[in-house]
Amino acid sequence: MLMDTGSSFSWLQCQPCAIRCYTQADPLFDPTRSTTYKFLSCPSSECSSVEAATLNAPFCDLLSGGCVYTATYGDASFSRGYLSEDLLTLTPSQILPHFVFGCGQNNVGLFGRSSGIIGLARHKLSMIAQLSTKYGYAFSYCLPRAGSPSGGGGFLSIGKILASSYKFTPMITDSQDPSLYFLRLTDISVAGTPIKVDAAEYKVRTIIDSGTVITRLPTSVYDALRQAFVKIMSTKYVQAPAYSILDTCFRGSLQSMKVVPQIRMVFQESAELNLGAANVLVEADSGVMCLAFAGNNEISIIGNHQQQTFGVAYDVASLRIGFAPNTCR
Repeated sequence: MLMDTGSSFSWLQCQPCAIRCYTQADPLFDPTRSTTYKFLSCPSSECSSVEAATLNAPFCDLLSGGCVYTATYGDASFSRGYLSEDLLTLTPSQILPHFVFGCGQNNVGLFGRSSGIIGLARHKLSMIAQLSTKYGYAFSYCLPRAGSPSGGGGFLSIGKILASSYKFTPMITDSQDPSLYFLRLTDISVAGTPIKVDAAEYKVRTIIDSGTVITRLPTSVYDALRQAFVKIMSTKYVQAPAYSILDTCFRGSLQSMKVVPQIRMVFQESAELNLGAANVLVEADSGVMCLAFAGNNEISIIGNHQQQTFGVAYDVASLRIGFAPNTCR
């Protein structure tokens, strides 16, 4: 399943896929084979909580009386199905009864070959919130390098965090989106030199989101970052046309580009991400590498491409987010 810190609701594709399912790697979950599974009815308290978790009002299936959820995402992907509960088994000795999730019967979008979404944001229906009474309100992960030959190396750890391994920045709660993980970006440098922007430009709301690929920055900040990056890269490599939202591209491969300036992102209280070539560039097409950042004036987003191979810790109980380099196993 895909981890998503930008949403709270967890769901997976279920038999009988009454309307449609995309192709996934593992067999579909069959609720009829679980003696502990049940779908939740419309009057339930869980059904009343679905709208806050998904930002979509549930409705009642007139035939079964079941609570029907709809989870939608920024790329127009969605899942719709029955609000359900079952045992969540993490290990043979670690079991959570009455885990609330969605049993998807109509699922469309860019979910790869995953079984569904694990919602890791802060609403009470998120997996992390449901597990918090048993394991503590904290989790950490490391996203492996995209396209790594082994396809592994990452992890999701629930519960206690080894705090000494991380440099922390405050986790900010925003009244407009209280379930999301906000933090404060304070500075960006390229090849050791801070980009030329006024400090006030960093005051745009910033979230960290494992479900967004490319980092978005305020347009003025992105323009300054792009200018500093191009100044160095254009002396070594031939520029290529823009590719969708990626407007700063060069001809070559990650292996052939020996001189790529490091980008350093600094957060409140000096937590930082020091980004090497693989976190700075993304392959847009064969032989074309692009700067993995884009402009966006509504909100800043620290995307998953920049998080890859870093340990990222969410100590929700203590309201702090931590970063540690080279943590994937």
